[in-house]
Amino acid sequence: MRSLREYLDNIEPLFTKGGRLEKLSALYEIIDTVLYTPGNVTRGAPHVRDGIDLKRLMIMVVFAATPVALFGMWNTGFQANAAMAEMGIEAAAGWRGAVLDLLAIGYDPGSIWACFWHGLLYFLPIYIVTLAAGGFWEVLFAGVRGHDVNEGFLVTSLLFALIVPPTIPLWQVAMGMSFGVVIGKEVFGGVGKNFLNPALTGRAFLFFAYPGQISGDSVWTAVDGFSGATPLALINQGGMEALEAANISWMQMFIGNIQGSLGETSALLCLLAAVMLIYTKVASWRIMAGVLIGMIATTLLFNWVDDGSNPMYAVEWHWHLVLGSFAFGMVFMATDPVSGSITDTGRWIYGALIGFMIVLIRVASPAFPEGVMLAILFANVFAPLIDYGVEQANIRRRIRRNV
Repeated sequence: MRSLREYLDNIEPLFTKGGRLEKLSALYEIIDTVLYTPGNVTRGAPHVRDGIDLKRLMIMVVFAATPVALFGMWNTGFQANAAMAEMGIEAAAGWRGAVLDLLAIGYDPGSIWACFWHGLLYFLPIYIVTLAAGGFWEVLFAGVRGHDVNEGFLVTSLLFALIVPPTIPLWQVAMGMSFGVVIGKEVFGGVGKNFLNPALTGRAFLFFAYPGQISGDSVWTAVDGFSGATPLALINQGGMEALEAANISWMQMFIGNIQGSLGETSALLCLLAAVMLIYTKVASWRIMAGVLIGMIATTLLFNWVDDGSNPMYAVEWHWHLVLGSFAFGMVFMATDPVSGSITDTGRWIYGALIGFMIVLIRVASPAFPEGVMLAILFANVFAPLIDYGVEQANIRRRIRRNV
């Protein structure tokens, strides 16, 4: 029988630095903090929650956005493969064509597998660049300020990758993500202190700095030389008749099989994500309802005053729901708990302001046919003022009640 000393000598390496148990403990801690409670939990607004912490809140958003991203990869590949078939192009250009040919995947627009892989080769580089750029600035600012790296950039990077066209140059992706993280969040103190949505801030920077690569008819389909307008652009140019001439139906737009940004085309999946986020109490249903009500009310007003001078006046509310990035913005962008209103009444007002501004920009401003990005950023600026007004109204009401 071995002596006690021999037994201790054999198990001692397990507990020393770098030992097997220490490595298992570190692995468990990583898994535990990804899905459960991190070492440092928030204790101040706006992330104080009952039974949920900031890490799990972020993870839920990633889970909800994953089906949207997967569908976006397929749709990007489908649009590219369909355009190639129409133009008689037999193989994609560049390294993507080399990979697809090496794997013998092909370019059949009727093959889900072929479309998904083609779209994945556009989405993956963009997403990797957003992770690298966002992670770099997060680590840098965390090191300077002496605090842990926050997982918020994981959500920002995924959402940013889903709101850009597949053909965008990667260096612009890095610039946009850097601008959104640094100027949109870190200069104000980091997570919980920014008043603008970082992903939309980065996209707005690219929209105004490099409009040729972020807008127009040639950026939405990943095929060189192919030009095709989005449904929103078609209506803006020729009304509902132009949409009918292009054989684009409401159901097709609702499902998302249309040209557009990587992850913004499917209103169906965005609404399913909304159900998940509302059920888990991660996103505010009041904001979503406010956006929808504001959009419907403003659309009905423009329908009523339609004089035939502007084709956008005649667009009905159920078309606005599936046009552009309305559903994506309503579910994932407007409900940002940091840059949005935090009072219940304020959330209704904040959401209604976004819905109103989206339709107003789409209809009355031909220079910006989309409107969702600018509307949400505009509402972000007024969110603190909205909450302040609600709080002051509550104070005055309580004073009158007690007089």
